[in-house]
Amino acid sequence: MDNDNTKRTLIAIVLSTLVLLGWTYFFSPQPKTAPEPTEQAATMQDASAASEMTTATNTEQAPAFIPVGGQDVVVETPLFKAVLNSAGGILTDFELKDYKTSIAPGSPQVNLVSSAAMDKGLLGILWNGQGSWRSGQWAAPEQTQVTIVDGEETSVSFSGVFGGLSIVRTLTFKADSYLIQENVALTNTSATPVSGRLGFTLASQPLTHADDRYNMTRISWLDTEGTDDENDREDLGIGVTRRDGVAWGAIQSNYFMMAVAPEAGELAMHAKFAGDLFRIQMDKDNIDLAPGTQVTVGNNYYFGPLSDKFLVGAPNDLERIVTYGFFDILSKPLLQLLNFFYGLVGNWGVAIILLTICIKIVFWPLSNKSYKSMNKMKKIQPLMAKVREQHKDDRAKMNEEMMRLYKTYKVNPAGGCLPMMLQIPVFFGLYQALLGAIELRHASFIPHVPFTDIVWLADLSAKDPFYVTPLIMGATMFLQQKMTPSPGDPTQAKVMLFMPVIFTFLFLNFPSGLVVYWMVNNILSIAQQWMLTRDA
Repeated sequence: MDNDNTKRTLIAIVLSTLVLLGWTYFFSPQPKTAPEPTEQAATMQDASAASEMTTATNTEQAPAFIPVGGQDVVVETPLFKAVLNSAGGILTDFELKDYKTSIAPGSPQVNLVSSAAMDKGLLGILWNGQGSWRSGQWAAPEQTQVTIVDGEETSVSFSGVFGGLSIVRTLTFKADSYLIQENVALTNTSATPVSGRLGFTLASQPLTHADDRYNMTRISWLDTEGTDDENDREDLGIGVTRRDGVAWGAIQSNYFMMAVAPEAGELAMHAKFAGDLFRIQMDKDNIDLAPGTQVTVGNNYYFGPLSDKFLVGAPNDLERIVTYGFFDILSKPLLQLLNFFYGLVGNWGVAIILLTICIKIVFWPLSNKSYKSMNKMKKIQPLMAKVREQHKDDRAKMNEEMMRLYKTYKVNPAGGCLPMMLQIPVFFGLYQALLGAIELRHASFIPHVPFTDIVWLADLSAKDPFYVTPLIMGATMFLQQKMTPSPGDPTQAKVMLFMPVIFTFLFLNFPSGLVVYWMVNNILSIAQQWMLTRDA
């Protein structure tokens, strides 16, 4: 056997890494618009007509009732400011107090509600597919300004009549949570039985910029098959429906989400992308009401950051929305360790460096074994070249002589690559954690170029504006390659020659937090190789 095993193993490492990085860079579907959630109008006039995702049924004339025009109901907590319209409880504003749209001075707070979404009845109640905010009649609110301080919770009710039904929506807000609990009381005020389905709605424009390849807006859900998501606009244009054990549905980016999670029962989720809007309708089927009877349906909403801190213990296993893909089991502990280091030093860039050092220490023995194996291979390169030349026309004999050579000098041809293979899952896990961690959004490392006011690494979730870190990363990768024994196989040598160039190109637009990790890892690897070479 020749050193083909070594070549195949190394190329497998290279290709597996490039598949992850290259696929994300070149083939990710691109969003069509670029609005980061921005500050929107705080009011909505009388309930506007809305296009629904299901066919509406005719409703009876509402009984005598004294409706009023839509009025703003403002709910303010330490975490957010929500503005709802009294005509159906439609959400018209939801500002997150702890998050800005950009790092620019005076940047507005992130608002998860857009004007286009308001027209579709965001947070609206549907009965048999028809919007209650559109055709119902709603009473004047009891309170229009609610402020919730630490440790408190408050309920706000919206009451109306719609199609022979009396509806009372009670929304409960807590000071320390982005979760909104809801109870919908339906009373049949007509003289005939009423049957149908109760629907809850979400709508949002894309939450991310059009040129953001690593943070796409998507629809996600949890059903009997587990957590899944869809970001392809064409597939969502056709529509996605889930019925089997649906627990929740959400519109999300890497950092923010809006979710709806009704009480367990016969639920169906319908999701769609149309008119530049992501939309979700969650239906609770088979609600039967005899004349004069009442039923209460529970529901939960979540509007806020995609963070374990606020989602732990949320209803319907909503916390499972925080996932980092195939290597989730590695990503979450690494992110917890990153948070630990940040708690010690107070700088996310420094925390990434400390985490990188920690990972390097753990894999230090494996790396040493890899470097020693490569050095042994280097020493027998002349003998390997001689064997290839002598038996170039007889591959079987060449492999036989190579095996004898490896055995004589006690060299494992795959010994330099296998330790590297063991580190690949950790890299992928950290890659996913850093890519999706809201902690790094607008987190600074070196906010300004030293001794100037020029903004530099002020946002570790964005690319390096001057490409300094990816270029240093490429240079360290080139230096590391020069220190590594050159492979005897020409094909393998060519692959390694282009690696620094390919990776530098890919990393130019990577979030700078990821680039800092890779750059520091390269520097530590160079130091380790130098120490090993010096002691040899």
